[in-house]
Amino acid sequence: MSTEEDTNAQKHHLGIAKYGEGALSYNNYLKVEELKNLQVCMSEPPHHDEPLFIIIHQTYELWFKLILHEIDEAMRLLNEGNVVRATWFMRRVATIFKQVLVNQIHILETMMPVDFLGFRSKLNPASGFQSSQFREIEFAAGMKEPRIMQFFANEPATLAQMQKRLDQPSLSDAFYELLIARGFAVAATIAEDESEACVEAHEQRVKELRKIYEQPEKYYDLYELAETLIDLDENIALWRTHHVTVVERIIGFKKGTGGSEGVGYLRSTLVKRSYPDLWNVRTAIEL
Repeated sequence: MSTEEDTNAQKHHLGIAKYGEGALSYNNYLKVEELKNLQVCMSEPPHHDEPLFIIIHQTYELWFKLILHEIDEAMRLLNEGNVVRATWFMRRVATIFKQVLVNQIHILETMMPVDFLGFRSKLNPASGFQSSQFREIEFAAGMKEPRIMQFFANEPATLAQMQKRLDQPSLSDAFYELLIARGFAVAATIAEDESEACVEAHEQRVKELRKIYEQPEKYYDLYELAETLIDLDENIALWRTHHVTVVERIIGFKKGTGGSEGVGYLRSTLVKRSYPDLWNVRTAIEL
């Protein structure tokens, strides 16, 4: 084999090749052809705006997948006590929400209401309410509502994944377990009810969290981590707010395609929080 042939062979072995020559290319690495074939319209003939609707929501699901990937890594790192690295990945989650998810929903406003009605009826009974990955993000953050499971009864694989997410510790659990390991007198989990014990457990958490927020220099790594959890909660709330605004702009107060109250239901979710004690500590902080 000549020197040139030997060099070319080494380049191919290392994955270095001219565009189109090697086994790997941009298109096949990213499965571009497969991606382009995933936008299947339900309207017949296909309505012009339906691909826009599909692509926006498919893109959301890809970002949701990455967010879950990052949250899982952050939880793993917290279990190891690696606060700095866990905070790094949670900042990435915040960036995805702020720079992409919150703003992307407004692209739907480029549809005229009458154009959306041109294919909306074909979506029944599918609904964004059924986004299992968004529900997983809620569960992973600590906002666990078992009643949600009923809406996935006809999807066994999805239901199994969601049950797994429901059963396993959340980011909230990992955070408070970390505080316990660092000497803070807090409960790792609290049974959410109206009992006196529940109220006292939350009050105790706020009392301990005050130490972090009133002495941020002393507990800076924990303070930064706590703020990324607030970022997650805030960004979920912002996403919901922008979502409901766009929905109202396009369909008004029509019922949701999945049978929900539509805008009425979406508005009811705006007050949900994964980390209520991290919000309440702000009221309790004193100099």
